[in-house]
Amino acid sequence: MITSMVKKNSNEDLRDGGIEALRQEMELAANRIRELVLSLPPHDLLGYIFARHIKAAMAQIGNDHDQEQSDGVKELLNQNQFLLEYVHAVLASHTEPVKVSFDEAKCAELFEQSEKLRQQALLFAVVSSVDTKDGAFGPDTADVEFRAKCTWVILRGNRYQVLEGEFYRYVLAPHDEVLKEVYGASANEIADGFQAMADTMRTGHATAIAEMTKQMEAVKAFASSQSKPLSEAMKGWINANADQAKAARYALDDIVRGGIANVTRHTKLPSALLADLAYQRGEETEFFSAGEFSGTPYRTLPARKKPLIQLGTDYYAVDPCFTRDAGYRALLYNLLVRMPSYKQDFKDRQKTMSELAFADILSSQLPGAKIFHEVYYKDTANKEWAENDTLILIDDVLILVEAKAGAAATIASPALDFGRHAQSVQDLVIKAYKQCDRFFSYISSKDEVPLYSLVKGKYEECGRIRRTDYRVMLPIGLTVESFSPFSAYCKELPVVEPLLGSHPFISMSIDDLFVLKRFLTTPGEFAHYMEVRQAVAGMRRAHIFDEFDHLGAYLTKNRFDLEIADQLANDNANLVVWDGMCSVVDKHFEGENWALNPVPKQDYPEEVLLLLAALDGTREKGWLSAESSIRDLCTDGRNDLAKYLGKLRSSLHKYPARHFLLGGKIIPLFVWLQKHGQEIDWKKVRDKASASALSVNATSVVCVVAIGNADGAYQRAYRLDVSVPKIKTKENEHVFEDAARLSSSDRVVKLQPPEPLARPVGFKKPGRNDPCPCGSGTKYKKCHGNYMGSERW
Repeated sequence: MITSMVKKNSNEDLRDGGIEALRQEMELAANRIRELVLSLPPHDLLGYIFARHIKAAMAQIGNDHDQEQSDGVKELLNQNQFLLEYVHAVLASHTEPVKVSFDEAKCAELFEQSEKLRQQALLFAVVSSVDTKDGAFGPDTADVEFRAKCTWVILRGNRYQVLEGEFYRYVLAPHDEVLKEVYGASANEIADGFQAMADTMRTGHATAIAEMTKQMEAVKAFASSQSKPLSEAMKGWINANADQAKAARYALDDIVRGGIANVTRHTKLPSALLADLAYQRGEETEFFSAGEFSGTPYRTLPARKKPLIQLGTDYYAVDPCFTRDAGYRALLYNLLVRMPSYKQDFKDRQKTMSELAFADILSSQLPGAKIFHEVYYKDTANKEWAENDTLILIDDVLILVEAKAGAAATIASPALDFGRHAQSVQDLVIKAYKQCDRFFSYISSKDEVPLYSLVKGKYEECGRIRRTDYRVMLPIGLTVESFSPFSAYCKELPVVEPLLGSHPFISMSIDDLFVLKRFLTTPGEFAHYMEVRQAVAGMRRAHIFDEFDHLGAYLTKNRFDLEIADQLANDNANLVVWDGMCSVVDKHFEGENWALNPVPKQDYPEEVLLLLAALDGTREKGWLSAESSIRDLCTDGRNDLAKYLGKLRSSLHKYPARHFLLGGKIIPLFVWLQKHGQEIDWKKVRDKASASALSVNATSVVCVVAIGNADGAYQRAYRLDVSVPKIKTKENEHVFEDAARLSSSDRVVKLQPPEPLARPVGFKKPGRNDPCPCGSGTKYKKCHGNYMGSERW
């Protein structure tokens, strides 16, 4: 993690940076890069750059412990990637020269000029943004503009290549039939092609080297069998093994002539589709045309429009990192060009796909959730019918998703038109934000409000909702494509305030969901992450780049929102930036066997995991709240919880019930352990939980009741609502007396001595249709009568 605090005093020296002179220097460097690329054979140049790329990557293997070396290797890889984009740009912008030859000295100069241009572009981001006083992001516009320009220059493919196929398979599924008709390939086949493209760039050199090694061993064996020198046997082996010889030639081409970028050879994508994604030599006319920023990174690189280039009869993915967004946009654009009659159906299917995506992709994280699609209601402001995309209700968590199926990011340069860049944010973020705000205002307008669906032109009531039923309310704007870094920076927009004053808005993409579902596998994990994520979304001046950095921060720090809040409280800082937190996520997707490796998780003692599993298995009202309280605990708190859970559970063979209070940073946790098969005195549980809370001067307490055995796991667990009295009365004086006794102990974890449970005086077993004694308000047969058993009363 890199945590930086930007001091309140600004750097005056940057205000006199010579913006015009810097722009001219960038144009000169860009022009020299163009001359050098055109003077070199493209296949040999690609092979040289890729070899340098692989050499750098191999140097990093086994050196993760050396942070300085690791950072240096990553920087070199970023330099190579920047240069590859320029090779693509030059090839797309110029026809093939007459004849050129490879010159390593020119390659060396090309690397130097490329890095010079990259550094100039980053410096330009600083000096051209520092004087911005105000704008779409209010007083933070200068900082956001600077970061947008930096991102424009250096952000390339900040996602996981091994998930390319999964993304394309999902987003292209609605258009499967049309894709077959236009390109002769299904959505799954096209997705497989994009995954093969990514895999070849990722592992192509290793595969090629293995193939060369295998064929060389075959040649040696052939020469030995012929009793001939290797040089003499080679020709005979080639004549006798045409297929193997061809494989060896392709492998050599992959290693030394950029063949790993040859998507014609390495994928089964139809040629018509590849042509739609590719530039022909000289087709691009804008990038190097005369005018401001000619040929610099602050124009739109051709790879942002079409990620491939045609060299001879084959198509190449010269730049491997724009194939996701640029490929997706180019594919859909050309699909409609080839079949314009599909335009309306296309829009409808895109809309449906994006609106269903959140609940669909995260279905395992939302078990038993009540899901409303296209929910209607009367706007409280104008009394007109209004609609929201997806409403998800699970336990005491409400999730409102407003999906945007259009492109998430403009391809207009922030240097040429930052206003347009900012407008793209407003079009996507603010519209979704206002739609969420409208719904939140509606459900808060009355104690209970109806929800409607539109059926054959008529509004029919489909449910009712009470705002007070929900502890957590998550307004989410969802885009199809990645929206970094604006997805994290949208909170800096002046109009984006927490809804109803306490529910910050979150911006996410479908990309993010595919990763989150892998790392946050249970409903409790996911819900707790979203709580913490929402807390950070409400913190202005706290910058974390994208969703994967948020996820990495959660996995390594848990309540990282509290740490950021502490940093923001520092009087000497006006901005906190967390960078590199995604490394724990990144590492999971490295290596050939990544899918077989367990995903990184937060550390929990086994005993605590058993309790969380019991809550998840029971899923009674309030279970997500109970899980959240447990997951809020720090490492020491979790260890304390495990210690006392294990100690007291193991004594249940002697006692019908045990209990203790665990003090927490936020709300104390009271745990009541009940022996399986023994009756529960619900009043005693509540009184003891209240007294325990009062003993530590807490105004509220989370009460978890778990049923288990001394020699086994927990059968069930659930949360019990407990009210901590504020005023002593005759009815509750025994609670205050118990609290006084408990407070005499100076232990942080208050472990109460065992107390055998006696049947309450006047106790009467509840009937099946009577209210459950736990106080849930539900009939006994539908609550604890389901699993307590009549013999326990």
